[in-house]
Amino acid sequence: MIGKLTGTLDHKNPPQVLVDCNGVGYEVHVPMSTFYNLPEVGQRVSLLTHFVVREDAQILYGFENAQEREAFRQLIKISGVGPRTALSVLSGMSVAELSNAITLQEAGRLIKVPGIGKKTAERLLLELKGKLGPDMGLFTTVANDTQGDILQALLALGYSDKEAAAALKALPAEVGVSEGIKLALRALSKG
Repeated sequence: MIGKLTGTLDHKNPPQVLVDCNGVGYEVHVPMSTFYNLPEVGQRVSLLTHFVVREDAQILYGFENAQEREAFRQLIKISGVGPRTALSVLSGMSVAELSNAITLQEAGRLIKVPGIGKKTAERLLLELKGKLGPDMGLFTTVANDTQGDILQALLALGYSDKEAAAALKALPAEVGVSEGIKLALRALSKG
């Protein structure tokens, strides 16, 4: 299996790129998150890859980092989600956003991705729960249901992901939901 390509970026045509590795050109499909971070044509590029072999095609998918490739691999394990849909999910949201949507069980964030309907979004949330590592999202501090409830309340009140995560970190470990919300709001109003 091809796990990594390093070479010269020969051509860019979203969502496909051509990487020249010592005279051999590899067509690689990449999510838009990776595509936007590629160097200029003619520059050196390195992509982690996932190779898919089907009856009618052999397709190489490329990713900027290991978290993106792992998220792709988890997505394609789900029944009804193929590589194209997985690429669409990773093009529509970052791995951190996907991880957070799964942690918070927010189907609405996934439905915004083209090609993802309500049933598919719910299946993704169910089957990916606990499978995307906690280091992939902003909310590595969400250790239990209480913290998750406090976090959801802060997000519902309009605070950004970063503000909510920072307020959550400052809370005592064994705080209750209502007291935690009060303390977090107090901390956020001072900042």
